[in-house]
This record gives sequence, structure tokens and C-alpha cells, in this order.
Amino acid sequence: MTIEPFTIHATDDQLDDLRRRLTATRFPDAELVDDWSQGTPLSYLTEVVNYWATEYDWRTREAALNRWAGYRTAIAYDDEVDPVDIHFLHVRSPEPNAAALIMTHGWPGSIVEFQKVLGPLTDPTNHGGDAADAFHVVCPTIPGYGFSGKPTSNGWGVGNVARAWDRLMIRLGYDSYFAQGGDWGSAITTQIGVQNLGHCQAIHVNMPIVSPDPETMDDLTEAEKSALAGYAFYQDHDSGYSKQQGTRPQSIGYGLADSPAGQAAWILEKYHRWMDCRDHPENVASRDELLDNIMFYWLTNSATSSARLYWESFNKMNRDPVELPTGMSIFPKEIFRTSQRWARKRFPTLIHFNELTEGGHFAAFEQPEVFVDEVRTCFRNIR
Repeated sequence: MTIEPFTIHATDDQLDDLRRRLTATRFPDAELVDDWSQGTPLSYLTEVVNYWATEYDWRTREAALNRWAGYRTAIAYDDEVDPVDIHFLHVRSPEPNAAALIMTHGWPGSIVEFQKVLGPLTDPTNHGGDAADAFHVVCPTIPGYGFSGKPTSNGWGVGNVARAWDRLMIRLGYDSYFAQGGDWGSAITTQIGVQNLGHCQAIHVNMPIVSPDPETMDDLTEAEKSALAGYAFYQDHDSGYSKQQGTRPQSIGYGLADSPAGQAAWILEKYHRWMDCRDHPENVASRDELLDNIMFYWLTNSATSSARLYWESFNKMNRDPVELPTGMSIFPKEIFRTSQRWARKRFPTLIHFNELTEGGHFAAFEQPEVFVDEVRTCFRNIR
């Protein structure tokens, strides 16, 4: 039950080892195309690795990350399993009537994604907003990711993470809260809605888990045709990482645990593909920001343990209807998109649905102002 302050920190030995490995990187041959279709280009990865080894200043980045109050506490999803230490940010609002909000990241993300939205969400009056939209924000790190502990037994799929999150919010004193998430965070947040344990009042997701409605196939809108094309592209050209992590996470983990360059290439390729970035991730996020997130995987040696969430969750998620009030923000470069009529088949209590004109999979990272507005607008409907 203990909640202890936690500061993100890397030892000097860890940083020295990282530089040694980066300097000793053995690169493969260059790709045979002039784009990213075979993966992260050699020329770009070489730039990033050299910058990481010689210019990237983790100590400065570490201090910036630690400006938000961090904690760890041991949580289990039920009383019959061993608990896991959960790292989380808990940023309380100065507004007395703030609502509680738990926000969950996905893969290959981390709490780094939320750095630009924590201020506006918790202290809206100092960021051009209204005090009535204030939140106390909790950003937990999924078990097996970042500075959270690693499960020592099977069972930590998205449904049980959702149960653990409900326990976390109660432990923090929030008997009533909202939940938000994207990627695996969307799946976990949706499971909070499915379980409807009585504490969460509404959810918001920016990658809704919705199957196309077969009854609409003879009368598709242009947006639905585009969404189906996106599904097909993902299955045919973009899902190799998930099949590997969902079937053999241990095998891919050896290379990623041994090579920071390999870990960077594995993640950067997804930033390029899933961001609305005009063909280069650094058009949206700085190189330092991208490396901050990669460091959460490297420093904690969590390539394998984070990948196990795929093994634990694929084909095991509860797909029951979600009766809890739900909001959705559909960004144009999202991996999976849905239409409002498809969404209502699973989420009948849809209180917010908006199709944005810019942004991709990492919504809070890419479009922080839009993201904040979407979250505020969604939950304003029932506050």
C-alpha cells in the first residue's frame, strides 16, 4: 500500500556503457530504396547514433522529466497474484474542483508523450483555459515498460492492467475519475469501460478499438473506405513488429537489449510511419524528444518485457460493448480509424466524436494543444 516518491535517474556507469555501445555499433548495409519502405534508413540512423553518443545530454533531459512529481507503488490486479511496482506521475491541479484523470501510453511510447499536455490539463488558467476544465492527472507506466517493474509471471494483459489502474486510482484517493489513452493505452482504457467497476465515469480514446460494421459494406463513406484501406495496409505492410512481439517477444528482445542502435531503429521507424510528420519524425518532435522516449526502453532494458504485452493481450481482449460514456478523437494518420456509425455499434453512449485534420498516432506528442482541447471538450459534456 506504500506510495514512495520516485526520481528518474541513470547511473554514470549506464551512460558510459551506452556511449561505448553506440560508438561500437556495427551497421548493416544500406537499404536498396530511397525511402523508409525497408525500414529506418541507414543515413538517418547513423546521424541519430552519432548525436546520441556525442551531443545528447541525458542529465539535462532527466532534470526536465523530473519536474513532474513521480512515485512508485506496488499494485496487483487481484489479491492472488504478486504485485508489480508501478511508476507514475501524479500532477495535482491547483484548482479545488479539478476532476481526476488517468492517462495511459502505449508502445513504443511512454510518459514522455504527455510532457507538453500536463501543464495545460492541470493548470488551465495559466495556459489560456478555464478553471472548470482542470484535472488532477495520473500518468502510470504500463508494467514491463520504462521505470515500472516487470511482471514475474504471466497474466498482465490489458484487462488486468485496467483492473490494476482502478486499484491505483482508489489508492490515490480518487473514488471517481476519468480515463484516457491511445495505442495500448486505448485498449486498457477501453477495458476500464468494459469492466465498469463503478469508479470511472467516462473514457476518451484516440485509437478506438472498433471493428468495421459489415452491414455498411454496400454503403461506405469516403472516410470508411480510407479506414479500410488503412487496415489493409497495416496487415500487409506495417504489422510485422506486432506479429513478432505477439508471438516471440523473447527472440526479438535479445538484439534490442544488446544494441541501442537496434532499439532506436525499431522505434524510430514507427515514429516515421505513424506520425503525421511529412516523411520525417523530426518535423514533429525534436531529436532530443525522440531519444528521451527511446531512453525509457534502453535504460530499463524493457524491450522484451514491453513486447510481452502483445503476447499477453493479442486475441485475449474482451470485445464486449462499452456502456460507459465515451469520447473519441480520430486523427488522420492514426493506424486504425473508425466512423461514428461504426463506433456506436460498440460504444452506444458516445458523448464526443471528432475527426481532426492534422495529427497521428502519438496525439499528445504531436498535437498537444489539439489533444488538450479534445480531452477538455469530451469530459466537459458530463462534468
